[in-house]
Amino acid sequence: MNEAFSKMLETMTVEASAPCRVDMGGTFDIRTFYLPLRRYRPCTVNLAIALRTRVRLMAFDAGKIHIASTGFESATFPAHAMPFDHPLGLVCAIAAYWGASGIKIQIDSPSPPKSALGGSSAAAVALMAAFCSLAEKDKEKPFSRREIVSLAHAVEESVAAVPCGLQDQVAAAYGGVNLWSWQDGVRMPSFQRVSLIPRRSVDRFSTNLLIAYCGIPHESSNINRIWVQQFINGLFRKEWAEMAGLTREFASAISANDLNTAIAIMNQETGLRQKMTPEVLDQTGRLLVHAAVEENCGARFTGAGGGGCIWAIGEKGHINRLNYQWQNILTPIKGAYLLPTTIDTQGLLCSATLNRPG
Repeated sequence: MNEAFSKMLETMTVEASAPCRVDMGGTFDIRTFYLPLRRYRPCTVNLAIALRTRVRLMAFDAGKIHIASTGFESATFPAHAMPFDHPLGLVCAIAAYWGASGIKIQIDSPSPPKSALGGSSAAAVALMAAFCSLAEKDKEKPFSRREIVSLAHAVEESVAAVPCGLQDQVAAAYGGVNLWSWQDGVRMPSFQRVSLIPRRSVDRFSTNLLIAYCGIPHESSNINRIWVQQFINGLFRKEWAEMAGLTREFASAISANDLNTAIAIMNQETGLRQKMTPEVLDQTGRLLVHAAVEENCGARFTGAGGGGCIWAIGEKGHINRLNYQWQNILTPIKGAYLLPTTIDTQGLLCSATLNRPG
């Protein structure tokens, strides 16, 4: 086991944080889809939201890993036998990658658990960055954001029961509003980034957004399994190709500040997803999307849907009226509420502070 990290943490605390995201054109970041569809230039648009998952590493009892995470029961495991099928299994897998021992991992997240905002992957990126920071202090070469993304994704995919995409990790690492093109990772990098909105304009763009948590946790693996199985069986290939084109058109519209076109494309893509899997919207999601369309806004589920969050885009006046309507829909639902729409432009942050004596 790597006791050097624990020794370093006796005198310092390492902290890292990364944002969640909302998205358009998700699923294309999974190899099952973007490799066979490469001639259609598969891509995803995502917006990093200022709901930052924070990770802290501190020293703990020798030979053990203690994990305390918002929304989960705290747990302590022997460092040599951490379970990867536990609700905190991804955290355990990252710690195991580094051979960590004698460390307390504290994870704080303001986003609702299983809200389809990419919170678990944001935590994974932040945790991987924190360990990379320790490795650098232990004479490793510096890790780039791309390397941290690749490591976090590789570990997550290694312990997941379904193919994993990259969009959550890249949004967490880079922040901002971006178009991500997915590539083979052999003759070219696995992802390519194009920023759609300059930093000076993100505050204004935030006023065109609305995000609602439906009060029901989602299970992205359920719908992802359906999509993967359908795709492997040869179903809806035409629709997937069409959605790849729609996502790239959506990116162009956002970049040009053409909200009317972006709204129409967003609603068209949501309709295609519902055609393939009606359960992608739960009852609350259907009410929120219908209200958005009636108010001349675009609306879509986040992640793989089936609960979690719905986000909308529209002209400011329409969004303000939709805000009122969404509040009325959400108020009677336990645990449902509107989330902040501030766009995070910083992405991954990591720092170390010396512990105060006593």
